[in-house]
Amino acid sequence: MKLNNKYWENRYQTNDISWDTGKITTPLKEYIDQLEDKSIKILIPGCGNGYEFEYLINNGFENSFVVDYAQNPIDNLKDRMPNYNPNQLILSDFFEHEGSYDLIIEQTFFCALNPELRTKYVEKIVSLLSPKGKLMGLFFQFPLTEAGPPFGGSKEEYLKLFSTSFEIKTLETAHNSIKPRLGNELFFIFTKK
Repeated sequence: MKLNNKYWENRYQTNDISWDTGKITTPLKEYIDQLEDKSIKILIPGCGNGYEFEYLINNGFENSFVVDYAQNPIDNLKDRMPNYNPNQLILSDFFEHEGSYDLIIEQTFFCALNPELRTKYVEKIVSLLSPKGKLMGLFFQFPLTEAGPPFGGSKEEYLKLFSTSFEIKTLETAHNSIKPRLGNELFFIFTKK
């Protein structure tokens, strides 16, 4: 199975998007609600239908961007946000994207990647973050299997993967996950070293 843009485009066209909650999830919303500096530059990779982006923009975080390489979710965002800035909705492969961001929000992108790309993901995140920039979000917490996406992982695996390049501020079971994901998500905040 090739997890390329055709694969993901097909998932959206056939509405095979069981991960889509229809709104921002509680852990991310509560973190965003605590942010005071609304001028920070934010990226959401593999944004899907982009409810986090919509929430950020509607709450004054106008320097927010998304990148996805499936056209359908980008079009869905455009439809929901008719006054969007087209430069903020980037149709591209995350691994080819360039820029510098203060905060990158991870929400069901990492778990959708072929696990062979995890080291490359960390390297790309490091290259996209400004000095002392943060990676924040949710990782799934269930055994890594060959069946997926989503592909799982464990706290120990994530520590091993990220601790060389990041200061681990938080990595704990999310206490406020949505009901279907309760106990299966790790909330994290990592600061670039």
